[in-house]
Amino acid sequence: MDTIFDFLFSQYSTYPTIEIVLEIIAVVFGIASVFYSRANNIFVFPTGIISTGIFVYLLLKWSLLGDMLVNIYYFIMSIYGWFVWTRKIDSTHTTPITKMTTADTRNAMALFIASIFIVLTIYIVFDKLVVEQQQWIPYTDIFTTAVFFVGMWLMAKRKIEHWYFWIVANIISIPLYFIKGFTFTSFQYVIFLILAVWGVVEWRTIVKKQQDWV
Repeated sequence: MDTIFDFLFSQYSTYPTIEIVLEIIAVVFGIASVFYSRANNIFVFPTGIISTGIFVYLLLKWSLLGDMLVNIYYFIMSIYGWFVWTRKIDSTHTTPITKMTTADTRNAMALFIASIFIVLTIYIVFDKLVVEQQQWIPYTDIFTTAVFFVGMWLMAKRKIEHWYFWIVANIISIPLYFIKGFTFTSFQYVIFLILAVWGVVEWRTIVKKQQDWV
């Protein structure tokens, strides 16, 4: 048991207590945010804002620039999404869940490519592209950042396909964060993955009830 515990959490022995506490708080609110998203509940945004705000601070301290940018973007898109989700399309209905249009697909591809170049440029400018024996980590981080950017944009627009982007990014993030030494955050992505799969099912059901499925 001690061996398993050391394997999972030994890296925290060198972390300041405040950072460990903040990471746990951010993880709890992050899980709450995805849970609310699965339920199509507006509380996805206030809980997400708290989680991402904390992670921006922590990731800056940990020099994980791509991840930090994701959370800054999430913070901004949470504010935008909060507006979109509560916007009235008529006197009684708010923005419904819908499928991606052709225009959405083009914009998602453009956002993905732009995100790759922007994050890559930032890594190069701050000389963070190569990390000793784990040279592949920055490139994986850049890719997952772009996937998360598209996923968050689609979630803010209430597009059902955003869950598929979450699923891909979560699968990559689970081992990535564990290797980086952030076990609590890695566990968070395990729960995120479960909730994302659940979210697809929930949102498809909601769409059918809205009779917007084409």
